[in-house]
Amino acid sequence: MKNLKNISILAFVVFMFSLLNSCEDTTDTFEVAVTAPITLADLTISTIELDPVNTNNAALTLNWTEADYEQPASVNYSIEISADESFTNPVKAATVNGKNTVTLSVSELNSAAGTIGLPPFAWNTLYTRVTSSLGSQNGLPVPSNSISFSVYPYFNYPFNDFYLVGNGVSSGWNNNSNNHPLFRDQGNANLYHYTGFFTKGGGGFDDGRFKILESRGLWQPQWGVTDNEGDDVLKEAGEIAGNPGTQSSDPGRFGVPADGYYMFTINFSSKTYTNVPYDASAATNFTSMSIQGTAATTAAMNQSSFNGHIWYLNSVRLIPGDLQFLTNTGSVWAGTTAFSGQATENGGNIPVVVEDDYEVWFNDLDGRYILIPLNL
Repeated sequence: MKNLKNISILAFVVFMFSLLNSCEDTTDTFEVAVTAPITLADLTISTIELDPVNTNNAALTLNWTEADYEQPASVNYSIEISADESFTNPVKAATVNGKNTVTLSVSELNSAAGTIGLPPFAWNTLYTRVTSSLGSQNGLPVPSNSISFSVYPYFNYPFNDFYLVGNGVSSGWNNNSNNHPLFRDQGNANLYHYTGFFTKGGGGFDDGRFKILESRGLWQPQWGVTDNEGDDVLKEAGEIAGNPGTQSSDPGRFGVPADGYYMFTINFSSKTYTNVPYDASAATNFTSMSIQGTAATTAAMNQSSFNGHIWYLNSVRLIPGDLQFLTNTGSVWAGTTAFSGQATENGGNIPVVVEDDYEVWFNDLDGRYILIPLNL
């Protein structure tokens, strides 16, 4: 019992000693000072023409002095690019840690120029600076001086286009016969629509079939159903497969059970599709359609002989401006999104953001449109 009492007293003494030590903690406080602005060096060139072919090549190299926060801490450096000297809406082109130099590739500089709104195929003044900061929270940010130079950006068409092929659609099994494109969703670049007429043809198991191509004139890449041909029974919904998107062999075929109008959708993100009947009995049968607006000289569109609700122009020169669809009844249809979208009557103006020759397609059943640049 005496030994137990001695152990208890010793434990109490150790506890009190530790408590007193903690009250007298003399750990140094980590303090930093705000650095003076670093100096971004001038470039040895004043103009940069960006090459759309060699996009991985170096476009420019930036160098700056080191920041001094008066502590041996690693410093972050953010390269900011802006369309104005006030850096009203800058974009962060790159970030490095502990280094005072960075090289931007052609594609990185072109992407930054496009994000801040510089028009392509024209000389523009671009401003850049480097902001130093500390830690994962980028504390104590201090911007450098800014420098400027002229840049000639190109335009990156950021979308994929897809085309119908098969004996259930207008082209038959010809992969380069003015194949109708799918209409890209304006809110989801991986979602595509086609509402229109499909034929069952002879009515057999292999009739009324179609697949999706990524390029006219090429059989791959192609998309279809996950079943192999011969086992590809008709379904209104399911999963998609692609060669080479998901497999090395060609996928099975989509299809329809009878002549009629269908609403086909395909989502390349979720790898799923739907294909359901569509009631077109109340649709207006327009007799002519044309484009108009500041982006183009008014031009009459062609009407598909296979599907009278599909209108197209194979090649028309468009310049930056706006575009609308004008029907024979005098109604004007348009949307508000560039390259693709869904038009409504008196729905605004379709923006054309870059000059080029375009394919223009319009579906008067659901108002969807797509403008496909031919040279970008």
